[in-house]
Amino acid sequence: MGEEAPEFRVESITLEPKDCHRNAVQVGNKTYVIGRSDEESKSHFDIKILDKLTQTWVVPTVLGAQPPSRSHSAILVNDEKILVVEKGVSLNDSIWFLEIDTPFVKQQRKIKGSEVVSWSKGVLGVAHKPVVISGPSGVGKGTLIAKLMKEYPSKFGFSVSHTTRSPRVKEIDGVHYHFAERSKMEQDISEGKFLEFAHVHGNLYGTSIEAVESVTDEGKRCILDIDVQGARSVRASSLEAIFIFVCPPSFEELEQRLRARGTETEEQIQKRLKNARAELDQSNSPGLFDHLLVNDDLETCYENLKKLLSLDDEHEDSEDCCMKDGKATACYSILSKTESEILLQSDIGELEKGSANLLALGLSSLTGGAPGRTRGLKIQPVNPIANGLKAIR
Repeated sequence: MGEEAPEFRVESITLEPKDCHRNAVQVGNKTYVIGRSDEESKSHFDIKILDKLTQTWVVPTVLGAQPPSRSHSAILVNDEKILVVEKGVSLNDSIWFLEIDTPFVKQQRKIKGSEVVSWSKGVLGVAHKPVVISGPSGVGKGTLIAKLMKEYPSKFGFSVSHTTRSPRVKEIDGVHYHFAERSKMEQDISEGKFLEFAHVHGNLYGTSIEAVESVTDEGKRCILDIDVQGARSVRASSLEAIFIFVCPPSFEELEQRLRARGTETEEQIQKRLKNARAELDQSNSPGLFDHLLVNDDLETCYENLKKLLSLDDEHEDSEDCCMKDGKATACYSILSKTESEILLQSDIGELEKGSANLLALGLSSLTGGAPGRTRGLKIQPVNPIANGLKAIR
């Protein structure tokens, strides 16, 4: 549990015959045992940690969506995470990371006062970063987002927020909101699964990391329309996003727009103006927003927004999609690793037609991590003879 950097190496330990479905990875003075025994009938992995100094076992709190328990291989990637490769599923579904000392795990360890590990699903390819758009009421950010969604309906999507309030008439769970039990949502918030949340009229509202990742999994770019405080929370999270603040040409112009709507009382207008002034002041906070867009002319501002998001680049999707062979199903096991990649070897008897016998899993472009996905994995076939490879076990 100390903060000093341990010595890292991969080492096997002796396991009992009943532990044939387990893998052991040595990390300094700790051995992480991952898997299940034949006597267990669990739908997820069992994690145990052996402290070699005290010869005691610790069962950690396991966070994150867990992979199904099946035959697998495991290897230490670095001082923060272990790679686990499952067999018999598509490559897109077979790669997982067990985080053992990432910033998220360290934070949760301090909160809970006990040992913590967390799962993160590995995803092939580099996805577009979500877009956080903030701005004061009346600045026109809703109109800009609507234009974006209308012109590019297949490229953008909204995350579905969570709330503890009861559904209203015709509201559908998972469509309008994820309607959650308060205790469950509070637990998820404490475990860092929410990007931002707020108390509104006695109920909780918030945006979960999973809701944003689900949009990205569909091949779309998630748009988050949130206030400055929410943007600050997202910036502090593990989610990598583009932060854009839409501002008026002047405060006087913003007041004129609010009054021209004719939808609020004077008291409501004064409240919105007060909030707007505070948000405009915060928009200049160092490191909070990547871009400031001045909405003087709507069409000009919209064109500038598209340029920021590289929507005029006809090749924008060429480098970001997942590799086609990621859909192939085969049994791959970890063969060896270097600093930048891990070699996977197929079980010849299970190899599908057209699948490579050896694959190089590139780790140099990893982004994200628990409590979301680990993206940026790259896979390419390897010619063992041309590369002069030999197995290192």
